[in-house]
Amino acid sequence: MDVTVREGDTLDYYSQLFDVPLALIIDSNRQTEPQNLKIGECVRIPGFIAVNYTVRPGDTLWKLAQQKNIDVDALFLLNQQVNPLQLPVGELICLPERITTRLMNRKTNYSFDVLQKDLKQLIEIYPFIRQRIIGKSVDGRPLYELVIGRGKRKVHMNGSFHANEWITTPVLMTFLNDYVLSLTNSQPIREVVSLPLYEKNTISAVPMVNPDGVNLVLNGPPLNKKDELLKLNKGSTDFSGWKANIRGVDLNNQYPAKWEIERKRKEEKAPAPRDFPGYKPLSEPEAIAMAQLANQSKFDRLLALHTQGKEFYWGYEGLEPEESAHLAKRFEQVCGYCSVRYVDSYAGYRDWFIQEYRKSGFTIELGKGMNPLPLSQFDQIYEEVLGIFLVSLYD
Repeated sequence: MDVTVREGDTLDYYSQLFDVPLALIIDSNRQTEPQNLKIGECVRIPGFIAVNYTVRPGDTLWKLAQQKNIDVDALFLLNQQVNPLQLPVGELICLPERITTRLMNRKTNYSFDVLQKDLKQLIEIYPFIRQRIIGKSVDGRPLYELVIGRGKRKVHMNGSFHANEWITTPVLMTFLNDYVLSLTNSQPIREVVSLPLYEKNTISAVPMVNPDGVNLVLNGPPLNKKDELLKLNKGSTDFSGWKANIRGVDLNNQYPAKWEIERKRKEEKAPAPRDFPGYKPLSEPEAIAMAQLANQSKFDRLLALHTQGKEFYWGYEGLEPEESAHLAKRFEQVCGYCSVRYVDSYAGYRDWFIQEYRKSGFTIELGKGMNPLPLSQFDQIYEEVLGIFLVSLYD
């Protein structure tokens, strides 16, 4: 919600007026000098929208403020062109409305188009979220990163490395939505107060690493690649088993962490719906973008969301730090998933991250069943993994 600065206004006053933490208002207005607001300048208030209201007989700003349980000066601020002593019946004025519920419908086939719609809403209402494009997919779709927080510790989370594991994207997006909702409303999540997490951590989230593959699973092949993809899919029009990117390369087998072992032992020696690690490591634009992101950002922790198995992997060749064992134990306590230190698998993003940076990295296998997991499992999956998200930020 945008407001126009008046004489004497400060960001601290807006924080008190709308009961929103000052840090969030400052971070929502990065182009503004917090100590030097200019009259007429536009300031964004996170967690609110302005809604139109048609004045009725007997209405006054004071009565409306009382009815809406808001400070009357919030109405003065949003309606500076209105004579507060004489509201014309039938005229439109603006009322501030606090957002107190989730924005997104998580129980839907979560295609790239749905992701874009949700991202637009989130950024609009919570402008302290920074969004950038870290690269593009084979078919030119932007790979979005969201950055939330001002803390020294950098925690990275990602979803949908594998196309038919697309449920990981709405799981991650729902957590981000709940987190910013908690911040603006000062409401704890499972008794965890979120503002200290915001001050301590900076979250990096890439909700959909493989947008082309996700859309292929959910919507079928694009016309310009239909014949080629049907051939790779052995003639079947059912792409629900597709894990790879649109070129038939498994993005989570693309990293130079004993890649040669995976290349040698994988049955697939050419592009396929799953398991083909490519002809060389880091051949695919999506994998390259994620490697560059880690190299630039120097994350302290990594959570890679996959399905399925209700377990998580956290070791790699003995290179993981001592912290990993502690976090693994805490994750196991809060979600009940099985902790697995070592698994006979290489060339994954987490493997490479641990190898390169000696930092804590976790592959979380959400839910149980056959991929793609049904949306009927969403609520249970989210409740299980929520504890892991929180521990990764407060422990």
